[in-house]
Amino acid sequence: MNLHEYQGKELLSSFGVRIQRGIVASTSEEAVKAAEKLNQETGTSWWVIKAQIHAGGRGKGGGVKLAKSIEEVRSISDQILGMHLVTPQTSSIGKVVNQVLIAEDVYYPGENETDEFYMSVLLNRSTGRNMIMYSTEGGMDIEKVAEETPHLIFTEEIDPSLGLQPFQCRKIAFNLGLSGTAFKEMTKFVFSLYEAYDNTDSSLFEINPVLKTSDDKIMAVDSKVTLDNNALFRHKDFVSLRDKREEDPTEVEADEYGLNFVKLDGNVGCMVNGAGLAMATMDIIKMAGGNPANFLDVGGTADAKRVEQAFRIILKDKGVKAILVNIFGGIVRCDRVAQGIVDAYKNIGKIDVPLIVRLQGTNASEAKDLIDKSGLEVQSVILLQEAADKVAEAVS
Repeated sequence: MNLHEYQGKELLSSFGVRIQRGIVASTSEEAVKAAEKLNQETGTSWWVIKAQIHAGGRGKGGGVKLAKSIEEVRSISDQILGMHLVTPQTSSIGKVVNQVLIAEDVYYPGENETDEFYMSVLLNRSTGRNMIMYSTEGGMDIEKVAEETPHLIFTEEIDPSLGLQPFQCRKIAFNLGLSGTAFKEMTKFVFSLYEAYDNTDSSLFEINPVLKTSDDKIMAVDSKVTLDNNALFRHKDFVSLRDKREEDPTEVEADEYGLNFVKLDGNVGCMVNGAGLAMATMDIIKMAGGNPANFLDVGGTADAKRVEQAFRIILKDKGVKAILVNIFGGIVRCDRVAQGIVDAYKNIGKIDVPLIVRLQGTNASEAKDLIDKSGLEVQSVILLQEAADKVAEAVS
Protein backbone atom coordinates (compact mmCIF):
# COMPACT_ATOMS: atom_id res chain seq x y z
CA MET A 1 0.00 0.00 0.00
CA ASN A 2 1.44 3.33 -1.10
CA LEU A 3 1.35 6.39 1.12
CA HIS A 4 1.28 10.05 0.20
CA GLU A 5 4.39 12.12 0.90
CA TYR A 6 2.80 13.86 3.91
CA GLN A 7 1.70 10.51 5.39
CA GLY A 8 5.17 9.05 4.95
CA LYS A 9 6.75 12.07 6.61
CA GLU A 10 4.39 11.84 9.58
CA LEU A 11 5.38 8.18 9.95
CA LEU A 12 9.09 9.05 9.76
CA SER A 13 8.71 11.87 12.28
CA SER A 14 7.08 9.49 14.79
CA PHE A 15 10.36 7.51 14.80
CA GLY A 16 12.56 10.56 15.32
CA VAL A 17 13.51 11.23 11.69
CA ARG A 18 13.90 14.96 11.03
CA ILE A 19 11.55 16.04 8.23
CA GLN A 20 10.72 19.13 6.22
CA ARG A 21 7.65 20.30 8.12
CA GLY A 22 4.42 20.84 6.26
CA ILE A 23 0.63 20.89 6.44
CA VAL A 24 -1.70 19.23 3.93
CA ALA A 25 -4.52 21.23 2.34
CA SER A 26 -7.48 20.41 0.08
CA THR A 27 -8.41 23.99 -0.91
CA SER A 28 -6.52 27.21 -1.56
CA GLU A 29 -8.04 28.71 1.60
CA GLU A 30 -6.68 25.81 3.67
CA ALA A 31 -3.34 26.28 1.92
CA VAL A 32 -3.17 29.95 2.96
CA LYS A 33 -4.00 29.06 6.57
CA ALA A 34 -1.33 26.33 6.49
CA ALA A 35 1.27 28.78 5.17
CA GLU A 36 0.43 31.32 7.88
CA LYS A 37 0.66 28.64 10.56
CA LEU A 38 4.03 27.45 9.25
CA ASN A 39 5.27 31.04 9.27
CA GLN A 40 4.35 31.35 12.95
CA GLU A 41 5.84 27.97 13.92
CA THR A 42 9.00 27.90 11.80
CA GLY A 43 9.60 31.49 10.71
CA THR A 44 9.63 30.47 7.03
CA SER A 45 8.59 33.20 4.59
CA TRP A 46 8.81 31.02 1.48
CA TRP A 47 6.76 27.86 1.00
CA VAL A 48 6.97 24.82 -1.28
CA ILE A 49 3.60 23.74 -2.75
CA LYS A 50 3.65 19.99 -3.50
CA ALA A 51 0.96 18.00 -5.28
CA GLN A 52 0.05 14.83 -3.36
CA ILE A 53 -0.34 11.91 -5.74
CA HIS A 54 1.03 8.36 -5.79
CA ALA A 55 3.69 8.99 -8.45
CA GLY A 56 7.22 10.30 -8.67
CA GLY A 57 8.55 13.05 -10.91
CA ARG A 58 5.91 15.54 -9.76
CA GLY A 59 8.23 18.51 -10.22
CA LYS A 60 8.74 17.70 -13.92
CA GLY A 61 4.99 17.87 -14.47
CA GLY A 62 4.53 21.17 -12.67
CA GLY A 63 3.34 19.64 -9.41
CA VAL A 64 6.01 21.19 -7.16
CA LYS A 65 6.40 24.98 -7.05
CA LEU A 66 7.93 27.60 -4.77
CA ALA A 67 5.73 30.37 -3.38
CA LYS A 68 7.43 33.55 -2.12
CA SER A 69 4.29 35.22 -0.72
CA ILE A 70 0.90 34.32 0.73
CA GLU A 71 -0.76 35.43 -2.50
CA GLU A 72 1.47 33.07 -4.48
CA VAL A 73 0.52 30.26 -2.06
CA ARG A 74 -3.13 30.91 -2.95
CA SER A 75 -2.62 31.19 -6.73
CA ILE A 76 -0.25 28.22 -7.04
CA SER A 77 -2.52 26.01 -4.90
CA ASP A 78 -5.44 26.98 -7.15
CA GLN A 79 -3.37 25.97 -10.19
CA ILE A 80 -2.29 22.59 -8.81
CA LEU A 81 -5.48 21.45 -7.04
CA GLY A 82 -7.78 19.66 -9.47
CA MET A 83 -5.21 19.46 -12.26
CA HIS A 84 -4.43 16.22 -14.11
CA LEU A 85 -0.76 15.89 -13.22
CA VAL A 86 1.23 13.95 -15.81
CA THR A 87 4.62 12.62 -14.70
CA PRO A 88 7.04 9.98 -16.06
CA GLN A 89 5.31 7.51 -13.69
CA THR A 90 1.68 8.17 -14.71
CA SER A 91 -0.35 7.48 -17.83
CA SER A 92 -0.82 10.15 -20.49
CA ILE A 93 -4.06 11.12 -18.74
CA GLY A 94 -2.24 11.76 -15.46
CA LYS A 95 -3.67 11.77 -11.95
CA VAL A 96 -6.08 14.26 -10.41
CA VAL A 97 -4.53 16.27 -7.58
CA ASN A 98 -6.88 16.30 -4.59
CA GLN A 99 -4.45 17.61 -1.97
CA VAL A 100 -1.32 19.74 -1.75
CA LEU A 101 1.36 19.79 0.92
CA ILE A 102 2.39 23.27 2.05
CA ALA A 103 5.98 22.79 3.23
CA GLU A 104 8.55 25.07 4.81
CA ASP A 105 11.51 26.31 2.78
CA VAL A 106 14.59 24.48 4.08
CA TYR A 107 17.11 25.73 1.51
CA TYR A 108 17.90 28.80 3.59
CA PRO A 109 21.33 30.53 3.44
CA GLY A 110 23.92 29.84 6.14
CA GLU A 111 27.55 29.12 6.94
CA ASN A 112 27.80 26.03 4.74
CA GLU A 113 26.54 24.92 1.33
CA THR A 114 23.46 22.71 1.20
CA ASP A 115 23.87 19.21 -0.22
CA GLU A 116 21.43 16.54 -1.40
CA PHE A 117 21.70 12.76 -1.05
CA TYR A 118 19.63 9.73 -2.02
CA MET A 119 18.68 7.03 0.49
CA SER A 120 16.28 4.10 0.52
CA VAL A 121 15.64 1.00 2.65
CA LEU A 122 14.34 -2.11 0.93
CA LEU A 123 14.67 -5.88 0.73
CA ASN A 124 17.50 -7.38 -1.29
CA ARG A 125 15.61 -10.35 -2.73
CA SER A 126 18.75 -12.17 -3.86
CA THR A 127 20.10 -12.40 -0.29
CA GLY A 128 16.86 -12.20 1.69
CA ARG A 129 18.22 -9.30 3.76
CA ASN A 130 17.19 -5.70 4.19
CA MET A 131 19.61 -3.18 2.76
CA ILE A 132 20.17 0.55 2.73
CA MET A 133 20.90 1.98 -0.72
CA TYR A 134 22.41 5.45 -0.79
CA SER A 135 24.18 7.90 -3.08
CA THR A 136 25.74 11.33 -3.14
CA GLU A 137 23.57 12.08 -6.19
CA GLY A 138 20.37 13.15 -4.44
CA GLY A 139 17.44 14.88 -6.12
CA MET A 140 18.00 12.89 -9.36
CA ASP A 141 16.38 9.80 -10.83
CA ILE A 142 18.24 6.97 -9.11
CA GLU A 143 17.67 4.78 -12.20
CA LYS A 144 19.58 7.34 -14.28
CA VAL A 145 22.38 7.44 -11.70
CA ALA A 146 22.59 3.62 -11.74
CA GLU A 147 22.82 3.63 -15.53
CA GLU A 148 25.31 6.45 -16.01
CA THR A 149 27.40 6.49 -12.80
CA PRO A 150 26.85 3.17 -10.97
CA HIS A 151 29.99 3.69 -8.86
CA LEU A 152 28.17 6.51 -7.04
CA ILE A 153 25.58 4.10 -5.58
CA PHE A 154 26.44 2.30 -2.34
CA THR A 155 24.61 -0.44 -0.47
CA GLU A 156 24.76 -1.64 3.13
CA GLU A 157 23.15 -4.97 4.03
CA ILE A 158 21.74 -5.59 7.51
CA ASP A 159 22.17 -8.92 9.26
CA PRO A 160 18.67 -9.79 10.55
CA SER A 161 20.09 -11.49 13.65
CA LEU A 162 21.98 -8.32 14.68
CA GLY A 163 20.01 -5.46 13.18
CA LEU A 164 21.57 -2.21 11.98
CA GLN A 165 24.87 -1.61 13.80
CA PRO A 166 26.33 1.81 14.75
CA PHE A 167 29.46 1.22 12.65
CA GLN A 168 27.26 0.78 9.58
CA CYS A 169 25.61 4.16 10.18
CA ARG A 170 29.05 5.75 10.49
CA LYS A 171 30.20 4.00 7.29
CA ILE A 172 27.24 5.46 5.38
CA ALA A 173 27.94 8.98 6.68
CA PHE A 174 31.62 8.60 5.74
CA ASN A 175 30.85 7.40 2.20
CA LEU A 176 28.60 10.43 1.74
CA GLY A 177 31.59 12.64 2.47
CA LEU A 178 30.24 14.16 5.69
CA SER A 179 32.17 15.36 8.72
CA GLY A 180 31.61 17.15 12.02
CA THR A 181 28.03 17.92 13.02
CA ALA A 182 26.62 16.71 9.69
CA PHE A 183 28.37 13.35 10.19
CA LYS A 184 26.75 12.85 13.61
CA GLU A 185 23.38 14.02 12.31
CA MET A 186 23.53 11.53 9.43
CA THR A 187 24.29 8.57 11.70
CA LYS A 188 21.21 9.43 13.79
CA PHE A 189 19.13 9.90 10.64
CA VAL A 190 20.13 6.52 9.18
CA PHE A 191 19.43 4.67 12.44
CA SER A 192 15.99 6.27 12.87
CA LEU A 193 15.11 5.69 9.21
CA TYR A 194 15.88 1.98 9.44
CA GLU A 195 14.00 1.72 12.73
CA ALA A 196 10.92 3.25 11.04
CA TYR A 197 11.20 0.81 8.10
CA ASP A 198 11.68 -2.24 10.31
CA ASN A 199 8.96 -1.46 12.86
CA THR A 200 6.29 -0.66 10.28
CA ASP A 201 6.87 -3.85 8.25
CA SER A 202 7.33 -1.73 5.14
CA SER A 203 8.62 -2.93 1.79
CA LEU A 204 10.15 0.41 0.76
CA PHE A 205 11.26 3.68 2.33
CA GLU A 206 12.76 6.06 -0.22
CA ILE A 207 13.99 9.56 0.64
CA ASN A 208 15.05 11.64 -2.35
CA PRO A 209 16.48 13.99 -1.49
CA VAL A 210 17.94 13.69 1.98
CA LEU A 211 19.08 17.26 2.62
CA LYS A 212 22.09 18.59 4.49
CA THR A 213 21.02 22.11 5.36
CA SER A 214 23.30 25.15 5.53
CA ASP A 215 23.54 24.66 9.31
CA ASP A 216 24.41 20.94 8.97
CA LYS A 217 21.03 19.44 9.86
CA ILE A 218 20.01 16.25 8.05
CA MET A 219 16.37 15.92 7.04
CA ALA A 220 13.94 14.16 4.71
CA VAL A 221 12.66 16.63 2.12
CA ASP A 222 10.58 14.03 0.29
CA SER A 223 9.35 10.54 1.11
CA LYS A 224 8.05 7.51 -0.72
CA VAL A 225 6.70 4.81 1.58
CA THR A 226 5.23 1.47 0.53
CA LEU A 227 3.68 -0.66 3.27
CA ASP A 228 3.49 -4.44 3.00
CA ASN A 229 -0.20 -5.34 2.54
CA ASN A 230 0.45 -8.76 4.05
CA ALA A 231 1.51 -7.15 7.34
CA LEU A 232 -1.40 -4.73 7.71
CA PHE A 233 -3.11 -7.10 10.15
CA ARG A 234 -0.35 -6.13 12.60
CA HIS A 235 -0.82 -2.41 11.92
CA LYS A 236 -4.56 -1.86 11.81
CA ASP A 237 -4.07 1.89 12.30
CA PHE A 238 -2.34 2.04 8.90
CA VAL A 239 -5.41 0.79 7.00
CA SER A 240 -7.05 4.22 7.29
CA LEU A 241 -4.08 5.76 5.41
CA ARG A 242 -5.18 4.12 2.16
CA ASP A 243 -6.34 6.65 -0.45
CA LYS A 244 -8.58 4.78 -2.89
CA ARG A 245 -8.81 7.87 -5.10
CA GLU A 246 -5.23 7.12 -6.17
CA GLU A 247 -6.08 3.60 -7.30
CA ASP A 248 -7.86 2.34 -10.40
CA PRO A 249 -11.62 2.27 -9.52
CA THR A 250 -12.03 -1.12 -11.18
CA GLU A 251 -9.19 -2.62 -9.13
CA VAL A 252 -10.70 -1.19 -5.94
CA GLU A 253 -14.08 -2.74 -6.78
CA ALA A 254 -12.47 -6.11 -7.57
CA ASP A 255 -10.60 -6.03 -4.26
CA GLU A 256 -13.89 -5.55 -2.40
CA TYR A 257 -15.14 -8.81 -3.93
CA GLY A 258 -11.93 -10.69 -3.13
CA LEU A 259 -10.76 -10.78 -6.76
CA ASN A 260 -7.11 -10.26 -7.68
CA PHE A 261 -7.44 -7.85 -10.60
CA VAL A 262 -4.92 -5.71 -12.48
CA LYS A 263 -6.06 -3.63 -15.45
CA LEU A 264 -3.93 -3.79 -18.61
CA ASP A 265 -4.08 -2.17 -22.05
CA GLY A 266 -5.36 -5.01 -24.20
CA ASN A 267 -8.38 -6.44 -26.03
CA VAL A 268 -8.90 -9.91 -24.49
CA GLY A 269 -10.39 -10.19 -21.00
CA CYS A 270 -9.05 -13.03 -18.84
CA MET A 271 -10.67 -14.92 -15.99
CA VAL A 272 -8.44 -17.59 -14.47
CA ASN A 273 -8.02 -19.41 -11.16
CA GLY A 274 -4.44 -19.24 -9.91
CA ALA A 275 -1.78 -16.60 -10.55
CA GLY A 276 0.57 -18.97 -12.38
CA LEU A 277 -2.13 -20.16 -14.77
CA ALA A 278 -3.18 -16.53 -15.27
CA MET A 279 0.34 -15.59 -16.39
CA ALA A 280 0.48 -18.57 -18.74
CA THR A 281 -2.96 -17.65 -20.14
CA MET A 282 -1.79 -14.11 -20.89
CA ASP A 283 1.19 -15.59 -22.77
CA ILE A 284 -1.17 -17.76 -24.83
CA ILE A 285 -3.34 -14.73 -25.67
CA LYS A 286 -0.26 -12.82 -26.79
CA MET A 287 0.92 -15.73 -28.95
CA ALA A 288 -2.54 -15.96 -30.52
CA GLY A 289 -2.30 -12.36 -31.71
CA GLY A 290 -4.29 -10.69 -28.94
CA ASN A 291 -3.34 -8.57 -25.96
CA PRO A 292 -4.54 -9.31 -22.42
CA ALA A 293 -6.86 -6.60 -21.10
CA ASN A 294 -6.40 -7.63 -17.49
CA PHE A 295 -4.97 -10.05 -14.95
CA LEU A 296 -7.86 -11.60 -13.02
CA ASP A 297 -7.49 -14.46 -10.56
CA VAL A 298 -10.88 -15.59 -9.19
CA GLY A 299 -9.22 -17.93 -6.70
CA GLY A 300 -10.17 -21.47 -5.77
CA THR A 301 -13.89 -20.82 -5.19
CA ALA A 302 -15.18 -19.78 -8.60
CA ASP A 303 -18.87 -19.76 -7.60
CA ALA A 304 -21.65 -18.00 -9.54
CA LYS A 305 -21.48 -14.77 -7.53
CA ARG A 306 -17.71 -14.33 -7.95
CA VAL A 307 -17.84 -15.29 -11.63
CA GLU A 308 -20.69 -12.83 -12.26
CA GLN A 309 -18.81 -10.00 -10.58
CA ALA A 310 -15.66 -10.90 -12.51
CA PHE A 311 -17.60 -10.72 -15.79
CA ARG A 312 -19.10 -7.35 -14.87
CA ILE A 313 -15.67 -5.93 -14.04
CA ILE A 314 -14.12 -7.21 -17.28
CA LEU A 315 -17.01 -5.85 -19.36
CA LYS A 316 -16.52 -2.33 -17.97
CA ASP A 317 -13.49 -2.15 -20.27
CA LYS A 318 -14.91 -1.10 -23.65
CA GLY A 319 -11.70 -2.21 -25.35
CA VAL A 320 -12.40 -5.89 -24.65
CA LYS A 321 -13.23 -7.81 -27.86
CA ALA A 322 -13.35 -11.31 -26.32
CA ILE A 323 -13.24 -13.01 -22.92
CA LEU A 324 -11.23 -16.15 -22.22
CA VAL A 325 -12.10 -18.17 -19.12
CA ASN A 326 -9.37 -20.68 -18.27
CA ILE A 327 -10.09 -22.76 -15.17
CA PHE A 328 -8.20 -25.76 -13.84
CA GLY A 329 -10.52 -27.84 -11.69
CA GLY A 330 -8.29 -29.10 -8.93
CA ILE A 331 -9.70 -27.74 -5.68
CA VAL A 332 -13.05 -26.90 -7.28
CA ARG A 333 -14.86 -29.22 -9.73
CA CYS A 334 -15.20 -28.03 -13.33
CA ASP A 335 -18.95 -28.74 -13.45
CA ARG A 336 -19.52 -26.40 -10.48
CA VAL A 337 -17.54 -23.68 -12.23
CA ALA A 338 -19.50 -24.29 -15.44
CA GLN A 339 -22.77 -23.94 -13.54
CA GLY A 340 -21.45 -20.71 -12.06
CA ILE A 341 -20.64 -19.40 -15.56
CA VAL A 342 -24.11 -20.32 -16.85
CA ASP A 343 -25.85 -18.70 -13.86
CA ALA A 344 -23.67 -15.58 -14.11
CA TYR A 345 -24.36 -15.25 -17.85
CA LYS A 346 -28.13 -15.48 -17.25
CA ASN A 347 -27.98 -12.90 -14.44
CA ILE A 348 -26.04 -10.44 -16.60
CA GLY A 349 -28.49 -10.90 -19.46
CA LYS A 350 -26.26 -10.82 -22.52
CA ILE A 351 -22.53 -10.66 -23.07
CA ASP A 352 -21.88 -8.85 -26.35
CA VAL A 353 -18.37 -10.19 -26.94
CA PRO A 354 -17.29 -13.78 -27.72
CA LEU A 355 -16.94 -15.84 -24.54
CA ILE A 356 -14.49 -18.74 -24.75
CA VAL A 357 -14.43 -21.15 -21.81
CA ARG A 358 -11.70 -23.72 -21.28
CA LEU A 359 -12.22 -26.02 -18.30
CA GLN A 360 -9.73 -28.78 -17.51
CA GLY A 361 -9.49 -31.10 -14.53
CA THR A 362 -12.09 -32.84 -12.38
CA ASN A 363 -15.38 -33.37 -14.28
CA ALA A 364 -14.14 -31.39 -17.31
CA SER A 365 -16.28 -33.40 -19.76
CA GLU A 366 -19.42 -32.91 -17.66
CA ALA A 367 -18.65 -29.19 -17.51
CA LYS A 368 -18.36 -28.97 -21.31
CA ASP A 369 -21.70 -30.77 -21.76
CA LEU A 370 -23.36 -28.44 -19.26
CA ILE A 371 -22.19 -25.34 -21.14
CA ASP A 372 -22.94 -26.78 -24.60
CA LYS A 373 -26.51 -27.65 -23.56
CA SER A 374 -27.18 -24.33 -21.85
CA GLY A 375 -28.20 -22.65 -25.10
CA LEU A 376 -26.02 -19.66 -24.30
CA GLU A 377 -23.55 -18.04 -26.68
CA VAL A 378 -20.54 -19.63 -25.00
CA GLN A 379 -17.78 -21.43 -26.88
CA SER A 380 -16.59 -24.36 -24.78
CA VAL A 381 -13.18 -25.98 -25.41
CA ILE A 382 -10.98 -28.45 -23.56
CA LEU A 383 -7.54 -28.00 -25.13
CA LEU A 384 -5.59 -24.79 -24.57
CA GLN A 385 -4.67 -24.65 -28.26
CA GLU A 386 -8.36 -24.64 -29.13
CA ALA A 387 -8.86 -21.70 -26.79
CA ALA A 388 -5.96 -19.86 -28.43
CA ASP A 389 -7.45 -20.44 -31.89
CA LYS A 390 -10.83 -19.11 -30.76
CA VAL A 391 -9.16 -16.01 -29.31
CA ALA A 392 -7.31 -15.45 -32.61
CA GLU A 393 -10.63 -15.62 -34.51
CA ALA A 394 -12.30 -13.17 -32.13
CA VAL A 395 -9.63 -10.46 -32.31
CA SER A 396 -8.73 -10.77 -36.00
